[in-house]
Amino acid sequence: MKRVMIRAMFDRPTQHKDFGVFLPVANGGWIVSKTTPRLDGLYAQNRAAAITADQVGMDFVMSMGKFRGFGGETDHWGTSLESVTLMAAIAEATKNVRIWATVHPLLRNPAVAAKMIATLDHISGGRAGLNIVAGAYKAEFDQMSAWDDSLSHDDRYGLAEEWTTIVKRLWTEDSVDFAGKYFTMKDCQSKPKPVSKPRPELICAGMSDRGFQFSVREADACFIGGRSRGEHREASRRAKALAATLGKSIRTYAMCTIIHADSDAGAQALVQRYAEGADMGAILAMLASWGVPADRLASVAEKQGAFMTQTMVGSPATCREQVEAFITECELDGLMLIFPDYVEGLSMFGSEILPHLRSAFS
Repeated sequence: MKRVMIRAMFDRPTQHKDFGVFLPVANGGWIVSKTTPRLDGLYAQNRAAAITADQVGMDFVMSMGKFRGFGGETDHWGTSLESVTLMAAIAEATKNVRIWATVHPLLRNPAVAAKMIATLDHISGGRAGLNIVAGAYKAEFDQMSAWDDSLSHDDRYGLAEEWTTIVKRLWTEDSVDFAGKYFTMKDCQSKPKPVSKPRPELICAGMSDRGFQFSVREADACFIGGRSRGEHREASRRAKALAATLGKSIRTYAMCTIIHADSDAGAQALVQRYAEGADMGAILAMLASWGVPADRLASVAEKQGAFMTQTMVGSPATCREQVEAFITECELDGLMLIFPDYVEGLSMFGSEILPHLRSAFS
C-alpha cells in the first residue's frame, strides 16, 4: 500500500539541501544536441526517471509546461506532455518524492488551477507543489490565441500576482470574493482543500527585477541563474535579503546537468561529443524566443552551445566534489538535476553521490 506522506517545505532544517530532478517532459531534454542519448518526451521515460528518483531518495521531481518546440534537426521540445496530467500519473507511480507541476497563469483560470493542484495533492498524499510560470514566449502562446499584446512584461507579473493570491485563498477559505484588474471571483468555492499543510508549496523562477520580486514574495522556493558561480551566489543572497525584508524566508535552487563516466577523461569525451552534435537551428530559435537580438544570435548561440545549464563533468567522485562545491560556493538550498540518460544518471547519483551529500549537509 502506498504510504501517505503529508510534507511541506516550511519545516525542513535550515542545513538540509534538496536534490530534485527536472523530468525530460519534452524531447531532447536540456542538452540541445543530435548526439545525446534519445529522450523522446513521452510517458515511459518520464515514469522510469521518476520511479528511479523516488527509489534512490531524491527530494522532488518537476515537469515544465511546454506547448511548442524550437525546430532544428531534432525538433527540440517539439514533443511534450502536459505537466499536471503527467504529474498525477507520476504521483501514483511513486511513494515519497515531492511532485511539482507547472501552470501558466495566462492559460489557466485560477479557480481551475487551484482545483487541479488540490486534486494532485490528494492523489499524491500531500506531496504536490505548484511551479508558477508568469512569463511566456509569444510564439508559443500566440499559436493558440492566448497572447495579449496589450500586456507588458510587468503586466503579466501583475496578473500572476492576482492569480496566485486567488489560488492561495481558494486553498484555505470557504468562499472567495475578489475584484482585481485581471480577475473577478464571486463567492468562488473550491473543495476539497489540499491535504498539504499549510498548503502545497509554491515554486517560481524570475530573473528580471519584476520577476525576481514576484518569485521571492509569492513562492516558498525560487530558481536562480547566472553565468558564473559568483552570479549564482549574488542572486541567492539577493533573494534571501529581499525575503527577510518581507518577514519570510526563501529557499534558492539552481539547475545543473550531470555528465559522468568511469573516468574524468571519459566524461570529457562525452561532453565533446554532445557539443559537436549541437543542433544550432534549435539553439538559435530558442535564444530568439528568449529575446536575444537578431544581430547577437549567432555569437550568443556559439557561446552557449548545446548545454542549457551549469554542468558537472567527470567520474562520480569528481562530480560529487563539483556538486558539493557548487552548492556551498553559491549558497544554495538545493539543485534540480538533469542527465543525458536519466535512469543511468540517477542510479549513479543515488549510489555514488547522494549519500555523501546527505552526510555533508546534515
